[in-house]
Amino acid sequence: MARRRKRIASPERRLQILQVARRLFSRQGFRGTTTRQIAEQARVNEAIIFRHFPRKDDLYWAVLDEISRGGKGRRELQESFGGGTGPTSSSRADDEKIFTSLALSILRRSRENPELGRLLLFSALERHSLSQRFFKTYIAAYWEQLAQYIRARMRAGQFRRMNPLLAASNFVGMVSQYHMMQDLFGAKAYQHYNDRLVCRTIAQIWLGGVQVSRSSARARN
Repeated sequence: MARRRKRIASPERRLQILQVARRLFSRQGFRGTTTRQIAEQARVNEAIIFRHFPRKDDLYWAVLDEISRGGKGRRELQESFGGGTGPTSSSRADDEKIFTSLALSILRRSRENPELGRLLLFSALERHSLSQRFFKTYIAAYWEQLAQYIRARMRAGQFRRMNPLLAASNFVGMVSQYHMMQDLFGAKAYQHYNDRLVCRTIAQIWLGGVQVSRSSARARN
């Protein structure tokens, strides 16, 4: 008698489908990947996929959600701001250290999940509703948390008056743009920089635009 194929538990089957979908979606996009392809490479019946994910959109979102929940972005952000004496009494050196650390954290997470950037670009170009959902669920919350620190530094008279949410998005955008150019568009094949040097430079440039001058800070104190 032929040996029976070992039955895979439902959670393990779901994870298997997600892993295959993650690989295919990041290479071929939403429209370029079919559930039949995913089923074939995951070695499951296509009906099994729809048992776990009623729609293809649900599967794509589950892939995005799985990658993002594995990150430590908001927790690391909170830990950076919660240490020491807090944002009100932080020094200019503290600001540079904090924002250099944040830039390194963003860059590290981007490299740990290389498929995420591709998935987000595909979703923005092909399935904008998924891109908007991702922004509302993950990115907007991170920006707002960073904006809270910026508001505190503004109240302390260390940062100039500005839109804190816009300032937060600009800082994250500077780091993300560097990552995309180096790791996604291939610039690292032509130029290579030390990550810490890059992140400190980004922090210095950004802080140079938002910090009040030393003479103004002394006059307020």
